[in-house]
Amino acid sequence: MKLAVVGGGSTYTPNLIDGLARLRADLPLTEVVLIDPDERRLDLVAGVSRRILRRAGHSARVTTSTEVELGAAGADAVLIQLRVGGQTARHQDETVPLECGCVGQESVGAGGLATALRTVPVVLDLAERIASVAPRPWFIDFTNPVGIVTRALLDAGHRAIGLCDVAIGLRRHFASLLGLEPERVSLDHVGLNHLTWERAVYVRGEDVLPRLLAEHGPSIAERVGLPESVLRRLGMVPSYYLRYFYEHDAVVAEQKVSPSRASVVAAVEDELLRQYADPTVDTKPDLLGSRGGAQYSEAAAALLASLFGDARSADVHVVNVRNNGTLAFLPDTAVVEVPATVTHTGAQTWPTAPIPPLLAGLIGHVSAYETLAVRAAINGGEDLVTEALLAHPLIGQVSVAEHLAARIIAVHQAHLPWASVR
Repeated sequence: MKLAVVGGGSTYTPNLIDGLARLRADLPLTEVVLIDPDERRLDLVAGVSRRILRRAGHSARVTTSTEVELGAAGADAVLIQLRVGGQTARHQDETVPLECGCVGQESVGAGGLATALRTVPVVLDLAERIASVAPRPWFIDFTNPVGIVTRALLDAGHRAIGLCDVAIGLRRHFASLLGLEPERVSLDHVGLNHLTWERAVYVRGEDVLPRLLAEHGPSIAERVGLPESVLRRLGMVPSYYLRYFYEHDAVVAEQKVSPSRASVVAAVEDELLRQYADPTVDTKPDLLGSRGGAQYSEAAAALLASLFGDARSADVHVVNVRNNGTLAFLPDTAVVEVPATVTHTGAQTWPTAPIPPLLAGLIGHVSAYETLAVRAAINGGEDLVTEALLAHPLIGQVSVAEHLAARIIAVHQAHLPWASVR
C-alpha cells in the first residue's frame, strides 16, 4: 500500500509516522510519500520519519516530492494535512474576528470561514490532480475545517472521510479515569466536526458516563474547558469547542489579552524543526504533544488499518461522513461526525437515538452555515461570504457579517483568486 501525505512537511507528520510504525502488523504499508512545496521542511521531516520507521523495524520507504502528481501517482490513500497561508494566515483568522467582538478561531465562526475560503479550492484542485494519476484513492482529510473540506470533497465525487482527534482524546481520558485500556471504552459521540457531545461512555455495554460525572466531574470539566455545572446540566460531555458557543463572551475577553494560538504554534514548530534536524532523533519529540492534535497519529493510523488491513475486519471509528439519515433532522448531504463501522468498503453509520432540542437546534444551525460556507468557498464573492457569516450562530448580525466579509477578503486576498478581480 502506498500512502501520500499532502502537507507532508508539517511538523505533525512524525506523529503520523509513529502511529503507522506501531500498527505495522495491521497495515500493509510499503511506501509513504511526503508531498510539500517547502523543500527545507520536507527534508527535515522526511529524515526524522525515516529514522522513526527504522528504529521500529518497519520496512516501508519514506520518499518525498514537491510535485503533487509525481508524488501521488498510484497512491491508494491520500492524507490531507495542509494549511493554506501557514501560521500567518491563521493568526489573522484568530484576530480579525475580535475586532467585532466575535470569537477568533481557525475552525469556528468567522475564522473558520476564512480558513474554508482559502482551503477548499486548493484541496479540490489537488484532489482532481491526484485523481488523474491515482485510481479512486481514499482521501483522508485532517485539514480544518474538517467537516466543510470533507463535504466539498464528497460533493465533487471523491471517496473521502474526515478525521478529528477530539473523540479519541476524550476516550483515552475516560479510560484513564476508569483505569482501563482505551480499547475497552466506546463513545456515543454525536454532532458535527468541532461541535460534538459525548452522550454515553460504554464499558461492556454499560453506560458509565453518570458514574464518571459523579466521581470525576472536575477533571472532565477541566479537560473540556467548561464549568462542571454545565456538564451536570446536560448530563453529557461537550467537546472543548463548545466553549466557543457556551461561553462566547468570556472566550473573546480572554483572546483579546492573550497571544494568538498561531503565534504559540509557530514558536513550537520552529523548535520541532530544529529537533528534527538532529540526526540522532529517532522518536517523536515530547514537544510534539503541545503542537495540538496529539492523538492524530493514533486516529489516522487506525483508520487506515481498517480501510486497508484485513478485509474481514470491521472496526468502529469516529469519522466525518455523509449524514445519509444518521441524524434524521439533517439533509442526507450534510456531513456529520459520528461513530461508523469502517472496512475496506468505507464507513457505514447507523441511525442515532433522538437528539434533544438543545443539541439539535445548534447542530442544524451550524450545518446550514456549512452548506453556505462550501458554496462561498467554491464560487467566491462578497455576497456569498456575507451570507455564510450571517447564517453562523456566533455572528448573525448584518452589520457584523458585512464588516467581517470585507475584512476577510481584504486580509486573505492573496489566497482568494476571485477577490483580485472584484
